[in-house]
Amino acid sequence: MKKILYVVLDGLGDLPLKELGDKTPLEAALSPNLDRLAQQGKTGIVYPVEKGIAPESDIAVISLLGYDAHKYYTGRGPLESFAEGLDINDGDVAFRVNFATVADDGRTIKDRRVGRNLTTEEATNLAREINSRVTLTDCTFEFKNTIGHRGVLVIRGMHNKLSGWITNTDPAYDREGVFGVAKEKFENFVAVSAPMPGYVDLPEAKAAAAALNEFTEKVNKVLNDSPVNKKRVSEGKMPGNIILSRDAGDHLPKFPQIGSVFNLKFGSFVEMPVEKGIALLTGIEIIDVPSSTGHVDVDYPVWAKIALESIKNYDGIYIHIKGPDEPAHDGNFQKKKESIEAIDKYFFTNLLAGLDIKNTVIAVTADHSTVCAIKAHSADPVPLLISGGSVRPDGTLSFSEKSARLGSIGAILGREIMPLLVKTAKE
Repeated sequence: MKKILYVVLDGLGDLPLKELGDKTPLEAALSPNLDRLAQQGKTGIVYPVEKGIAPESDIAVISLLGYDAHKYYTGRGPLESFAEGLDINDGDVAFRVNFATVADDGRTIKDRRVGRNLTTEEATNLAREINSRVTLTDCTFEFKNTIGHRGVLVIRGMHNKLSGWITNTDPAYDREGVFGVAKEKFENFVAVSAPMPGYVDLPEAKAAAAALNEFTEKVNKVLNDSPVNKKRVSEGKMPGNIILSRDAGDHLPKFPQIGSVFNLKFGSFVEMPVEKGIALLTGIEIIDVPSSTGHVDVDYPVWAKIALESIKNYDGIYIHIKGPDEPAHDGNFQKKKESIEAIDKYFFTNLLAGLDIKNTVIAVTADHSTVCAIKAHSADPVPLLISGGSVRPDGTLSFSEKSARLGSIGAILGREIMPLLVKTAKE
């Protein structure tokens, strides 16, 4: 059986832009390695979860690994909190959160990500103040910052269990059942959490929403007085003076282990807590990589080297690269294009130079489209290429959204990729 190398480029998909000559950032990017892989293999398009869903990364990654997200998903909060080492018992409510900036009214949002320049060190100091100075009436909580403006929160009832069936305080995300879904349009005001429809009379949901609202209000008061934020304001930066919470869940998902599903040993290296949490809970081993230097010309060659070394010890490796997603959320199509070019130049050049392509099946796709024009995830499909091994070319000329629509794979769902890779690796 051949090895499997499964590469997911976060937020890669997009729509054509006039500023790029009616091309997407991927179509406009100089990406000779990805184009060559597409030319030597076959392509198609993927709806990461299903048609009509603009997925967050969590349900998309679960689906891309071959699982039915409808069956196993319990919320992003539990996944990321687990990855960060927080205890989550049934009846605890866990959230994915952002530090954000609000006006003096405590409600009008100026920036959902504190201008994207809140350092992890600053966030750690703010988290320390939250944990030491904020107390809730009927609950306890544990807050932890992760990377930059991101963090996780677990709220625990003192006397009773809590329910995760509550709405977000982050207005940019909605919930469709248990799934978190990015909104294309939203009002820039901190939302008030409430029990979701169908759970309005559930005491555990009422208590959870009340606790989250109390947490949000009290944190705002503490962070407004924080020396960290006062220093940021004096430097002309936005203060991280509120916490926006989303994707509540009140228990961990119980995935079948990937080894038992596909009879393969998989390793992974990922950048973000949510992907780490999914890997750990599905039995995918985490491959240690050095912390990011912030310089892709340094980081990506290291990742390629580690991939080449590690593939010997596994049947397959899952690699998740964040690159294109962040500039797309900022609407910066030029930086998204440059991010794709950097991945091609510094990661794929080094990877392909040392890869035994005849004995490796390589797949490249995305977890979702992050559309620069709307600065958000969309329900648009993403391109997929499968190359190497015994894969025969299907006449695809380049790797792009447009050309992938003509590929021989056709249109498939995210959870169909893993079975296809395993089948292809056995041919």
